[in-house]
Amino acid sequence: MATETPATDDHELQRRMSVLADRAELTDLLSRHGRWLDEKRFHETRAVFTEDAAVVVGSGAVTGAESVAALAQSSHGSYALTHHLTTNPQIEVDGDRAVLSAQQIAVFCREGDAPEFVVGERYRMEAVRTRDGWRLSHVEGEPLWRVGA
Repeated sequence: MATETPATDDHELQRRMSVLADRAELTDLLSRHGRWLDEKRFHETRAVFTEDAAVVVGSGAVTGAESVAALAQSSHGSYALTHHLTTNPQIEVDGDRAVLSAQQIAVFCREGDAPEFVVGERYRMEAVRTRDGWRLSHVEGEPLWRVGA
């Protein structure tokens, strides 16, 4: 015997689906952030960050998309290879805003060399929903450990 789902259950299911979709898009944003750095796609900064984004990391503190791109270029651009592995994301969505935390291991290599150094960091990020999708509005990295020069 089939039973009908009450309208409130439909509303709750829709809400849950929306939250899951947001979480999937925010997880993808974390991946895009790592690839933006590793593939040196600094010209695509606005596909990852808001125009007024603030970034506070070991290599500096800046505000504004152009400054974020310049900071990334100066701290990553001279390396032949970087590899950012972002794990253990925790995502809290509140309407059109979200808070993300994650762990990251970043490897930095010169041309033809083994890693020059490897760093482990904890990230806290804030994101906002824009008409173009989710974008990072604030990134703060806390260095936890480092191996190498």
